[in-house]
Parts: sequence; structure tokens; C-alpha cells
Amino acid sequence: MTTDPLVSTDWLAAHLNDPRVKVLDATFKLPGVLPLPKDDYLAQHIPGAVFFDVDAVSDHSSSLPHMFPTAEQFGRDIGALGVSNEDTVVLYDAGGWVAAPRAWWMFLSFGHKNVRVLDGGLKKWLAEGRAVENGEVTREAATFKATFDAKRVRGMKQLIGNLESKTEQVIDARPGARFEGSVPEPRPGLRGGHIPGARSVPYAGLFDASTGAMKPLEDLRAVFSGAGVDLNKPIVTSCGSGVSAGVLTLALYRLGIADTALYDGSWAEWGEQGGPPVATGPA
Repeated sequence: MTTDPLVSTDWLAAHLNDPRVKVLDATFKLPGVLPLPKDDYLAQHIPGAVFFDVDAVSDHSSSLPHMFPTAEQFGRDIGALGVSNEDTVVLYDAGGWVAAPRAWWMFLSFGHKNVRVLDGGLKKWLAEGRAVENGEVTREAATFKATFDAKRVRGMKQLIGNLESKTEQVIDARPGARFEGSVPEPRPGLRGGHIPGARSVPYAGLFDASTGAMKPLEDLRAVFSGAGVDLNKPIVTSCGSGVSAGVLTLALYRLGIADTALYDGSWAEWGEQGGPPVATGPA
């Protein structure tokens, strides 16, 4: 039985002054969307929260956006945020479930099990009239040792091999129109469509838009089943650039399916011109 990766706003409010609970704001937006995530954070954030920059905590040698860094870099970057291996990390974002699950999966992939996601994020926190603050929070640097678990991540070669073996189901978190290839991708130059054989599970369907909270377990199970996903078979999550795929990963984890993998390059890699085969239309 897996531990629920979510914590409630009540739980976080009761633990804000715990020195071993470190809150990180992992707000992320697609390129060109303003205001910038860091500006949103500076304007208002949960008291004591430090900004987790998805683009900064990444492999800067890659031409692809925010790819997983090395374990050495992740440890260095997380330590610089004042987080140690002894801390409980709580992640949230200001938007609707975009990047906090991605950051959560990164922590798990680098060996830190004591990590949670705030259910409803800043939206629910504000709706309940809870306190926020502005400006930047910095903490004294800590020591964070990271060890990478490669089983939690997939690369393009593995996904190409899977086209023939069909060992793993690929589920795509992008909106349906992008999955079908009927609208342009937000990143210029990418082809439209999806990985052949993939299933479409738009991440926005996994949480309540009015409250920001993730849907009950039975509703999550129904969403995946309705998309033709067999929850008893291996699963790889994918999306536009490996961020919102984490929402699917988080929902599956809540259903007790903890051994999924995330395709880090996602459509930013697969959809490049001259890349692997592309399918269009419904799944």
C-alpha cells in the first residue's frame, strides 16, 4: 500500500512552523505566458515557501526543455534551497496542477521519499482565506545527497523500442486537441499528434476546477479506465515537455500504482521534425 502523496491545506497550516517541513513553490508556465512564474511567486506565496524553478533545476547541456539533471546537480540545487535529506518537502503550484507533481516525481527519482504535494495548491489555500506573503524567501544552504533511480524515467530510445514490443502503455497528459494533432503545438516547429498507440488522459480531468483539489480515487480510476488504460499493466506517462505528465503519475500513485515511469523528453523531443513516427486523430 502506497502512502498518499497529498497533504491537505489543514495539515500544512498546522506544520508551517515546523523547521523540518520545507515548502517549495514549483509554479510553471508554458513559454511566453506572462507574468513569469517567479513573478507570481514574488507577488504572493505561502509563508516560508522557497521558489523551485523547474527550468533551473535541469540539465542545461540539453537542447530540450527542463530535462532531468544529474544526481550531483539535483543535490546541489536542492541543498541551495535549504532542503536536507531529513526534511519533509511539500510542493505546490499557483496554477492548476502543472509542475508540483513533476517536482514531486523528481524528488522521488532522486531518492527522497519524504515528499508530498499540497492538495489544491495555492488556489485552495487562498480560497480558504489563509495567509500569504510576498517577496523572496531564502534559506541557509543545506546538504542534500541524491541518488538517481533510472527506472522512474524513460528516454526516446526506450519509447521507440516500445512501439514494437508494446510492453508499456503510454498515456499522454496533453489536452485532447493537441493529442489528436488538430491544433498547433505551443512550442514552434513541433509536429502535431501523438506517439502511436498512446492513450489520451488530459491532466485537467484529474482535479476539480472549482476547488483545485484532486478528484476522489474512484473518479481517478474511472478516468483512466474510460481512456482504455489497463491499470494492471506497465505505464509510462508523457505530455508536452515532461511536466504535466507528473499529474498522471501522481494520480496513478494515489491509486497504488507506484512503479510507473515518466518520459522526460515527451513531445518536445518526439515531436521534433524528422523524429519518430507520429499518429493523429483520437486514440
